[in-house]
Amino acid sequence: MWKKITLAVLLLIVLFAIYSKFAMNTTNPNFLDDHFAELEAKISSRDVQNEDVSKVPVAWHLDHSLKTINGIYDSLEASNPEDFDSSFSAIRTMSLTMNFIPRGRAESPASVRPPEVIETEALYAQLTQARENMKKVFELDENVHFEHPVFGTIARGNTLRFLEVHTEHHLKIMRDILGE
Repeated sequence: MWKKITLAVLLLIVLFAIYSKFAMNTTNPNFLDDHFAELEAKISSRDVQNEDVSKVPVAWHLDHSLKTINGIYDSLEASNPEDFDSSFSAIRTMSLTMNFIPRGRAESPASVRPPEVIETEALYAQLTQARENMKKVFELDENVHFEHPVFGTIARGNTLRFLEVHTEHHLKIMRDILGE
């Protein structure tokens, strides 16, 4: 009986590991297009706030999401692929595979925190830049990387998956703020 249970658990772990390997690497060059369209559509609701959901308005989440996409692209572009050292992170694997970032657990690094006043024109400019950056990202070496404060060093494929999960995380918050 215990042998069967142990074998079943091991099989599930192996299947999860295989699934994670594929789920965590983004290879579709249009992987953020739907997210970009939704971000753009939410700019008109930029000033809406619901403190039961978030202490900050929609504009904050828009600006933060776009700063994250553009900042990570800049980090990838500036990184040296030869310096990449692969490492395993259970929390990264779980988060990126399950498409989930818990709310209110982490504080954004200063480099991706929005300014006190968020200009609508700045949101559109960042969105344009993010779209351009994501068109170019697959031209970068697969071992370009960036350092995440919780997930550690992440190569391009997993970084793109992180951008999907992170952007969706903030879109969910915006949807809740807007009661969608």
